[in-house]
Amino acid sequence: MPLFDSKLFNGEVFGKYVDRVPNVHLNALIQSGAIVSRPELAASMSDQVGGNFLTTPLKGLISGTTPLNYDGVTDITSVNTQTYSHSRVVAGRAAAWTEKDFSYDITGGVDFMQNVAEQVASYWTEVDQATLVAILTGIFSMTGDANLEFVNKHTHNVSAITNTEGTVGFMDATTLNTAMQKACGDHKSKFSLAIMHSAVATHLENLNLLTYLKYNDANGIQRDLPIGQLNGRMVLVDDDMPVTEVGSGTSATKQYTTFVLGQGAIEFTNCGAKVPYEMSRDPKTNGGQDTLYSRQRKCWAPYGISFTMNSMSTLSPTDSELAMGSNWELVNTGGTQNKKYIEHKAIPIARIISLG
Repeated sequence: MPLFDSKLFNGEVFGKYVDRVPNVHLNALIQSGAIVSRPELAASMSDQVGGNFLTTPLKGLISGTTPLNYDGVTDITSVNTQTYSHSRVVAGRAAAWTEKDFSYDITGGVDFMQNVAEQVASYWTEVDQATLVAILTGIFSMTGDANLEFVNKHTHNVSAITNTEGTVGFMDATTLNTAMQKACGDHKSKFSLAIMHSAVATHLENLNLLTYLKYNDANGIQRDLPIGQLNGRMVLVDDDMPVTEVGSGTSATKQYTTFVLGQGAIEFTNCGAKVPYEMSRDPKTNGGQDTLYSRQRKCWAPYGISFTMNSMSTLSPTDSELAMGSNWELVNTGGTQNKKYIEHKAIPIARIISLG
């Protein structure tokens, strides 16, 4: 397998090749504004000890300040804005794949470089998506009064509610709009994207509420993209969205979680690894084989919510640790006295729980 021979392998070129493979979901997240790239933070993280955790300031707003009466007798006193601390963590992941020389020989010299590159790109897309779901699961598992205010007001559970179609537990034409208003009130216009399970999407399709964007393939045939529209918001359909079994036996039902994200909901930093891709040649095992190693370090930070590191066993959190509510809290001013939390309405993240 000369293409995989470690003496000929160029990790930088391979990385660029992988990056060229289209990532439909990430592209949709970026286009919707839900994911905001923060590349400038990568250098800051590398400068800190461990290079895996960073706290950045969030400036307070002057809105909400009560004005004084201007009557000629009242002194004008000033107040200063609060500074909030937003902490974020880097999740490092690694994987490897081995191809035998014999596989190359019996396939007549198949171009494994292109094959593996395309699969590596898809693989890391799946990994990133699982990490995002873990983070969203974690922030909706937070405890504590201020945190629970966010969790409760940004959750719209319709699993026991009769909708406008007369069906109990299912989403209808009003569900998404209601969830956005419940979460952010007059800021609901910030929401731009919903990510839902195909069972939920199919139900909405049957009601003619969900329509898909179109494209023409190489043969000029019009096809659906995996991106839809609902209430003017972009919709991604993904069966990796959380599904919970409720009840048992014949009375068991499935509850589906739909996440709704707004502009700047997630700040993303690709922190990079020293050696993202490399090859290792083993001429002995299985008659000769090459192994591709891949590494990545990425930071996904939900706006207005900090990672606490309360339950983290190593320098990189696992998806299980990211899904723990104890590892997250609303951005705040710190300290123990007069501690102030960010206004939950400023966080454009919500979830809908339904039976379909």
